[in-house]
Amino acid sequence: MTKLSVVVPCYNEEAVIDSFDTEIRKVLGALPIEYEVCYVDDGSRDGTLSKLRKIAEVHPEQTRYVSFSRNFGKEAGMLAGLKEATGDAVVIMDADLQHPPELIGKMLDLYALGHDQIIARRNREGDKKVRSALSRLYYRMVNSWVDVELMDGVGDFRLLSRSAVDALLSLQEYNRFSKGLFSWIGFDTVTFDYQNAQREAGETKWKFGSLLNYAMDGLISFNNRPLRLAIWMGAGLTAIGALYTLWIIGQAVTGGITTPGYVTLVAIIVALGGVQMTMLGLIGEYIGRIYYETKRRPHFLVKESHGTDIR
Repeated sequence: MTKLSVVVPCYNEEAVIDSFDTEIRKVLGALPIEYEVCYVDDGSRDGTLSKLRKIAEVHPEQTRYVSFSRNFGKEAGMLAGLKEATGDAVVIMDADLQHPPELIGKMLDLYALGHDQIIARRNREGDKKVRSALSRLYYRMVNSWVDVELMDGVGDFRLLSRSAVDALLSLQEYNRFSKGLFSWIGFDTVTFDYQNAQREAGETKWKFGSLLNYAMDGLISFNNRPLRLAIWMGAGLTAIGALYTLWIIGQAVTGGITTPGYVTLVAIIVALGGVQMTMLGLIGEYIGRIYYETKRRPHFLVKESHGTDIR
């Protein structure tokens, strides 16, 4: 019999965690499988950990959880959950019920056909039009740059075979961008669509700044094309400067020496300074990632756990 692990990263989910646990066990209990629910408390500041303790008391054999010493982020939470899971297959989903638990049955049917990654892709009904448009534009742009394909509407909600999980755990990089890692490992993958659901309770953790930082991670985590763009931009500016110099010399030879305009000179200096600062910032992003990789710090620290030995 297949054993399924459900990995659930949590951050300040006190308002919804009981409802989620009730729904997920109702769905899993109706399926012909063994299962475990693996919660990861990502340093919550509310009563999430207390709720998890109570859940573990009620379902001790089918509940595993770890609680971080502080908030390390969702990427660390998913990594801890994958390390925690012992199932033949692993489902990753959020605790806010925007990932419908009833879709797990469909995922298992596709898993039985031999697929290693079964991805649930949501439509964008109910999302703000501006946000949806920006998201589609971002994915069109980023997929022309990165070395892996990032699909619009695809998040972390998916089923992974044990082979896919082991492949992900073998990647030890500190700066993890799981959406790209899921695509990078490959394996036999299938995608299906589902209706977008609204959050059951609580507030979203994805503010505009968080989304912007996430978008930047996606842009530079799987390619070095921005650095090559700096080379081409520098070469282009050099060529423009050389042509402008030749034009000035020609004007001086044919019409005498003239004094360039002050406004033009200031505009050129400001433009070039802006380009230089942008490129320095871009290089700094890559150097910063190298800096964190060389430290070799752990992705997370565990202060409490139930049913697991990960640290």
